[in-house]
Amino acid sequence: MEEVEKQRMKDIHRMLLEMASGNFYYRIERSFRSDAIEALVVTLNMLAEEIQDSIIHQGYVNREATTLDIVQMSFILDDKHVVKMVNQQAYEILSLSKGDIIDKTFESLLEDASAERWNKVLKNYEDKTIFDTVIDLTFITRLNLSIQKKAYVTKFSDSSTPSFNTLVIIVHHTNYQYKMHSDLIRSVHKGKGENGKKHSESHPLVLRKPKLRLSFEDIRKVRKAHDLIIRNPENNFPPLKDFALHVGTNEFKLKYGFKELYGTTVHKFLMNQRLGKALMMVQHSDRSFKTIAHMSGFNSMPHFSRSFKKKYGFSPSEFRKKSFLRDK
Repeated sequence: MEEVEKQRMKDIHRMLLEMASGNFYYRIERSFRSDAIEALVVTLNMLAEEIQDSIIHQGYVNREATTLDIVQMSFILDDKHVVKMVNQQAYEILSLSKGDIIDKTFESLLEDASAERWNKVLKNYEDKTIFDTVIDLTFITRLNLSIQKKAYVTKFSDSSTPSFNTLVIIVHHTNYQYKMHSDLIRSVHKGKGENGKKHSESHPLVLRKPKLRLSFEDIRKVRKAHDLIIRNPENNFPPLKDFALHVGTNEFKLKYGFKELYGTTVHKFLMNQRLGKALMMVQHSDRSFKTIAHMSGFNSMPHFSRSFKKKYGFSPSEFRKKSFLRDK
């Protein structure tokens, strides 16, 4: 029984580390127990699910997608509320170095009023071994700029030690689709069309259907397709429908997921990978262009030459010649 409890706490610890590093796609498998540890598991899974809906996976941002901008920070504090772990983006957001954050009290990152609010919340939960709450905090950057954020705070324990740690997660996002819709509504009320009618009369607004929500499993399968292309772009990949089945999804989800996660189509991504590989061989080897085309996955030399010139502005022979002259 004790080994089972230790494993459950290890799973929680691992998930907290994943979340602290900015990965909110990890989940802990539910058990049939009804205790404090299981309550924490449920809370963490729900929190990760909510945050997952607010961010783009692994930092890829599609300018045409729903999310316009993302600001995210994660901290793990020890039982004295000293910062022991922080994700990289927090350094950039706060304009602070590692020495300014690690081994410093969390309240030292906050403005005075927020520091008081933070200490008050900690005092209210002082006697509780496990808790979670939400609190509005204002951070102060190196240049004394204030950043107001909503913080998700979770207190947790590790069975191997008697002490307690605290996880603090800060997420901010804006919805581009909502902003675009608001701008359109505003223009309807302000302007008139060329024929003197309001825009709403001459050009009625048509709201887009809500976009498909990708599950964690959907994202994993799209990433699998992405990784297969990255590792072997020269492979003769099957038609998109068959490729989608190969990674365990359907053609629509693969196309949609690729566009959402990587901002491009599967075909364009594959072509860019092939051309990138070809570019290195054109510039840094003396292989024939026909050999390079074959090794990069192109079926014909004319197709390779046209694609290369379209992307880089020079034919393979022109590019190699210019690289040779530049290196001399």
